[in-house]
Amino acid sequence: MQIEAVAHIETPFSTKFGIPRQSGLTNTPARIIFEPSFRHPDAVRGLEAFSHLWLIWEFSEATYGAALTVRPPRLGGNTRVGVFASRSPFRPNRLGLSAVKLERVDYADPLAPVLVVSGADLLNGTPIYDIKPYLPFADSIPHAVGGFADRHLADGLQVEFLCETAFVPDAALAEITALLAQDPRPHYQSDPTRVYAFEYGGYRIRFRSDEGKALVEEICKA
Repeated sequence: MQIEAVAHIETPFSTKFGIPRQSGLTNTPARIIFEPSFRHPDAVRGLEAFSHLWLIWEFSEATYGAALTVRPPRLGGNTRVGVFASRSPFRPNRLGLSAVKLERVDYADPLAPVLVVSGADLLNGTPIYDIKPYLPFADSIPHAVGGFADRHLADGLQVEFLCETAFVPDAALAEITALLAQDPRPHYQSDPTRVYAFEYGGYRIRFRSDEGKALVEEICKA
């Protein structure tokens, strides 16, 4: 079977490092732009009745092939689990699955209809292969068990800014704070002097981590 993208997504993430490891963990805004053959109001008729969507997409920047086992960052990057027991991007077909909140359908945009969503965990420009409505009665399983991921739900960092932030809009600063609080570092990294950098919404953020804190040393225009 051959599949083609129906859309692509525009997000503030221009690099892989710093992207949330799962969807819905932040309020990151994004826009879904349909390919010309699906850029028609009929394609989204009735969609506004749903609050959330499933996106099926491609790990388009994954540079390594699939293997039978992978090393999830949440397990420190040294413990291997089966590829099908993880959400690693290094998969047989490189397909990702994300649940996002549908904020609105924009019919006034020159590329309308455009889906305005939040909670995305996708790199800017990621191709989307399908969009499906989220159905709470079927898709939400209250007593489901999350395996090794459940053991790391409390992992995170307190965020302190050691630099000027007044020039950063409040919404962007809140998102940057939320991203850092999730600790984007691989868990095998513990050197308090090592400086990490990622980009979000046109800003470059440099930080290090020490004693459970993300210490932001610099925010500047990317």
